[in-house]
Amino acid sequence: MDSLNPGSGTRRTLMQRLHLDTMLLVGVLACAALGLVVLYSAADQNQAVLLRQLLRLGIALGTLFLVAQIPPQFLFRWTPWLYGLGILLLVAVLVTGHVGKGAQRWLDLGILRFQPSEMMKLIVPMMVAWYLADRRLPPRPLEILVSVFILALPTVLIARQPDLGTALLIGSAGFFVLYLAGLSWRLLAGLLGLAAASTPILWHFMHDYQRQRVLTFLDPQQDPMGAGYHIIQSTIAIGSGGLYGKGWLNGTQSHLEFLPERSTDFIFAVLGEEFGLMGILVLLFLYGFVLTRCLYIATRAQDSFTRLLAGSLGLTFFVYIIVNTGMVSGLLPVVGLPLPLISYGGTSMVTLMAAFGMLMSIHTHRKLLPH
Repeated sequence: MDSLNPGSGTRRTLMQRLHLDTMLLVGVLACAALGLVVLYSAADQNQAVLLRQLLRLGIALGTLFLVAQIPPQFLFRWTPWLYGLGILLLVAVLVTGHVGKGAQRWLDLGILRFQPSEMMKLIVPMMVAWYLADRRLPPRPLEILVSVFILALPTVLIARQPDLGTALLIGSAGFFVLYLAGLSWRLLAGLLGLAAASTPILWHFMHDYQRQRVLTFLDPQQDPMGAGYHIIQSTIAIGSGGLYGKGWLNGTQSHLEFLPERSTDFIFAVLGEEFGLMGILVLLFLYGFVLTRCLYIATRAQDSFTRLLAGSLGLTFFVYIIVNTGMVSGLLPVVGLPLPLISYGGTSMVTLMAAFGMLMSIHTHRKLLPH
């Protein structure tokens, strides 16, 4: 039964008033709860780490609630201004940004240090959807070119920081809007062919460590104690878990310090080692539940802007999952993306929860149509 049906019970009416979607919220909380269980083991039962993650989860859920209260019409009106502000901040990062771990990704405002690229994960699909919302779909060639420019500009600026993982997500989010707007398969194949043909040019502009990641993906054994160490250890951990795993808190690759970044980017390997294939299937089921609800919300949206935006946000969540699990399993190059709702960290979780808040806003602010 739809949450906006006037015949819904009291509980659903309360959720409607709070602009929260019950099914999506349950799925998100289930994923986050599983993440806390895995993180407790990955962090060697460090309660301080768990408490910090709980605090970040609370902030992220607060962000979800606040964003859910914002009507989509308000988002539509402010989208061009937010996009312009985001571009200015990305330029400021390249000019005066704070450098950390070899990358220039942060703006330091004294009392606050943040990554403008995180907000662009939401603003870029909003901007492409805003541009196409009042136009006839599928888009014509000129409109496709303008849309590509809208998504390419921030993607290139972020790639120069360098942050290929975030650039990949932002480019994907904008592309999904175009795809959902009715991009023809012939043109899609042409764009993919163009991207493949430009690979040598991209290789020329890549940093040495980025080239090394690609070479390591192709042959991790060429440097087993160096660049290939992460992939080798993560695949060993996942494979050693078998069908049912070694048991919670009993992982050897993680607890004996063989597995690097086990609380963040490579936490999927901890899950695979301790809970085995069955644990991985449970996580994938929860992810599938959340993704299905996101796409359902997109199908129920009542205008082009909300429909394109909701679909893009849902498919971007899917990219998060595929890229992280693929790189930890050795099926994709390492790009440094966290496992959504599971990995330790706050910034990406807040951004992801804000996206879920937008989806809930789109669903709960719909106008009831007469039967």
